Amino acid sequence: MTRVANYRDERSGQRGAALLLALWLLLLMSGLIAVFALSARTEGLQASALRQATAARFAAESGIEVAMLHLLTPDPLQRWVADGRPYRFALEGYEVEVAVQDETGKFDLNVVSIAHFSQLLQVLGVELERAEAIAAAVVDWRDGDDLLSLNGAEAPQYAAAELPYAPRNQPFLGVAELQLVLGMDHALYRQVAPFLTVYSGEVQPRPPVAAPEVLQALGLAPEVVAELLALRGAWQPGMPPPVLPDGLALAAEGSGTYSISSRARRTGGTALEVTAVLRAGSGGPFGQLYAPLAWRVGDPD
Repeated sequence: MTRVANYRDERSGQRGAALLLALWLLLLMSGLIAVFALSARTEGLQASALRQATAARFAAESGIEVAMLHLLTPDPLQRWVADGRPYRFALEGYEVEVAVQDETGKFDLNVVSIAHFSQLLQVLGVELERAEAIAAAVVDWRDGDDLLSLNGAEAPQYAAAELPYAPRNQPFLGVAELQLVLGMDHALYRQVAPFLTVYSGEVQPRPPVAAPEVLQALGLAPEVVAELLALRGAWQPGMPPPVLPDGLALAAEGSGTYSISSRARRTGGTALEVTAVLRAGSGGPFGQLYAPLAWRVGDPD
């Protein structure tokens, strides 16, 4: 009887061990299934986010194409005005907002005077002393010599500020290069960059397409600025162009070089912005009627 009892106990122990092993295997399989399910869900969410971001990008880029189509059309009723006013349209569930700014409505970093650049900074809230110093440093950065402008900055001043570089003494290659100029910080750069270019070559901006801040920096009286903006705001393509306070007529035809920002936004969903500087003409790639000079893709602020 003892031998039979021991045999039964041994069989019972084996069954218990087998059951325990089965439970551990079941637990392991459940964990693996959970990991695979989580991985699949994560990949699904990533794929969905990528799909939405891609769709938003294409929607925003379509705004660039639509803008150039309207800027180059011979039909005056369809031609857009490049003075920064917004244009909106719907596309495949997205609301697209496009603003076009003629580059001749901005200050060109490579020819702007110290006085005008200083005044622009003051319009943006910079105190006089700092504004004059940055404006002089801009000129010292782009000129071809090491002569120090009044309140400016050449190599010794950059060394004293413990910066690992000196002025290039060459024209600015792009507006972003302004961030290297002594006295400029990122916050101020973001404020002033929309009013600057390196593509116009104009000694000063053209008032018919300039932003209000640029008009103030040019020294126009507030009432003149208000009148000019009111005339521009009331004018639409196809209407007789009004005569502006400075005697110039507002024309729909632009210079051919434009900054375009295009924002695509889906209600409660993805939003994305494409900004570009384009030059109209047949020299663009793939037969495009424009050549891209700058292109940036990112989330709208």
